[in-house]
Amino acid sequence: MKKTFIGFVLSAALLFGAGATQAQGIQMPAASPSQKVEQAVGLSTVSLDYSRPSAKGRTIFGDLVPYGKVWRTGANNSTVIKFSDEVTIEGKKIPAGEYAILTIPNQNEWTVILSKNTKLGGNVADYKQEEDQARFTVKPQQNPRKVESFTINFANLKADAADVEILWDNTIVPFTIKTDVDNKVMAQIQKEAIDNANADPNVYAAAANYYLETNRDLKQALAWMKKANAKDPKFWNMHAQAKIEAKMKDYKSAIKTAEKSIELAQQAKNQDYVALNQKAIADWKKMK
Repeated sequence: MKKTFIGFVLSAALLFGAGATQAQGIQMPAASPSQKVEQAVGLSTVSLDYSRPSAKGRTIFGDLVPYGKVWRTGANNSTVIKFSDEVTIEGKKIPAGEYAILTIPNQNEWTVILSKNTKLGGNVADYKQEEDQARFTVKPQQNPRKVESFTINFANLKADAADVEILWDNTIVPFTIKTDVDNKVMAQIQKEAIDNANADPNVYAAAANYYLETNRDLKQALAWMKKANAKDPKFWNMHAQAKIEAKMKDYKSAIKTAEKSIELAQQAKNQDYVALNQKAIADWKKMK
């Protein structure tokens, strides 16, 4: 009788997808293991805490997960996303904080909900729309590669944005998180490079690189990079200076600076930058 009872407990744990379960001292693996993922997006941090059910040969969307109904978007506890700073998703401002990701799947369109109630878990019947922080619609995509275990990951990382991808079976549901990088960086540049007459060479170099990458005042970028290289010449900063000069169409100066970068890179035994400069010089000679 005792063995029969233990067998029943273990079977029930596997059937209903409970977490790691103990029965008479026997610990079982979770049917839907938990996962925590953290990603730097711009100058912010986005983290995910969710559980991962598996398909196990079942038809997922439109069957196991019905169309047109609120889904917890995972298993076990609520799937929670946390933003360290305010972000923008599909044009909607989302304050820093934690939110449950709920979804309403459909064949041609999904509704994604960020709920302030992170404790619903599987009790989606208690979901209240007034607890939404935001909701938006996205188009599902066909995944040519079947995903057995439910997955949420980060993709297409940019300086100020990243895509969140919900993947299961043959479906991908993406949405984009955008962060306010530019205002934060420009405030730092104002304080550390513009208002500070005796800035560190690394500060000048960082400010110059940001101006180069964001297509700002190239004359100012060049002035900062020259200050950095005058105080503490580095092969990577010399290469950046050459790129600024080339972008200003001063190819003669760009080639001369790149040659200095090669010398410094050779001294540091960094062949990657030697090759990088050599290729740039070859390209710029065609434009002289």
